[in-house]
Amino acid sequence: MKQWLKVGWLAGVLSIAVVLGGCTEKESTPVVKPSESAGTDQLAPLEKRTKVVIAEDGAASGAGFYIAKERGYFDEYNIDVEFTDFANSDDMLPALAAGEVSIAGGVSTASFFNAIAQGIDVRIIADKGHNMPGESYFSFVIGNHMKDVIKDYPDFKGKKIGVSSRNSIDGYIYEEMLKHAGLTEDDVEYVHIADFGAMLGAIDSGTIDAALNIEPLIAQGIDKGFHLRFGDATDYAPESQIAMVLASPQFMEDKELSIRFMAAYLKGVRDYNDAFFEDVDEDSIIDIMVKHTALKDAALWDKVFVTGLDPDGKMFVEDIKKQYDMYKANGAIIGDIDFDKAIDTSLTEEAVELLGEYEAATKK
Repeated sequence: MKQWLKVGWLAGVLSIAVVLGGCTEKESTPVVKPSESAGTDQLAPLEKRTKVVIAEDGAASGAGFYIAKERGYFDEYNIDVEFTDFANSDDMLPALAAGEVSIAGGVSTASFFNAIAQGIDVRIIADKGHNMPGESYFSFVIGNHMKDVIKDYPDFKGKKIGVSSRNSIDGYIYEEMLKHAGLTEDDVEYVHIADFGAMLGAIDSGTIDAALNIEPLIAQGIDKGFHLRFGDATDYAPESQIAMVLASPQFMEDKELSIRFMAAYLKGVRDYNDAFFEDVDEDSIIDIMVKHTALKDAALWDKVFVTGLDPDGKMFVEDIKKQYDMYKANGAIIGDIDFDKAIDTSLTEEAVELLGEYEAATKK
């Protein structure tokens, strides 16, 4: 099974999924038997049923939350969850810092880092999306009219390249590709196309020669003959951290809740890895993803490259800092970030101590 992350899908990679403190009732969906990779731990359930609302927009990067809910991992710790949407990141980040929101999913953008630099106190705590080697869900495609012209990265010279944003993970990957190709920005023509869906028509018509696009649009575009996948983002940005799980300081201080929430989340992520990378109980996990994400075609899940989600929650911390440095060099960030404070991996580390390090189900 391939790897794909949907981040706002047609709405674009800058969307943000949020986990709010709130209330819900248990869904009627039967709990599916978990795979062995879920691991065991010695955490007792919370004494009092605690309700947490997860604001998600159907992003596939929320797989750990969806699976943990459907397979009863949150229930094991006496945690209720429900999913709701959140308006935008401008409202979300202050709410997160104030403790009105417990957990959020943040995509790497200059505006996100700028908010932290300007005093919004949130914590970056776990992986929520990265490219997998050779199967990047977020990568370049070329038009059919370029298939005999663009054979290697230096061949992008003189070509029109569609990119959705400059001061975001898109711009970061774009710049890293140019460096890898030995090119400068003057060697290519940058074409701003904010809508990933619009890139399909632009590349098919020859308006642009290549585009930095995202799954499932990459797979769909290939099926419809709009474009061809070119190379892989890990050729030049092997450790690009695209999305992160965020937490409020108040949530981090509530150790009873936070450690159990993280343990349940990682159990879900481990089932995800077993399904998509080890072919263990894949159909069951696809059913969960079809239910919760915008990709409702189960057959297409066999064609897309899904997102990488680290089963131990580990992030590419140095790459996060590198992205911040690029945004700041571009003049998009005012102020500085104390990354020793902003990045806190203690919760995932403690959860892994309880669960044990991930071991693929097929290797047990």
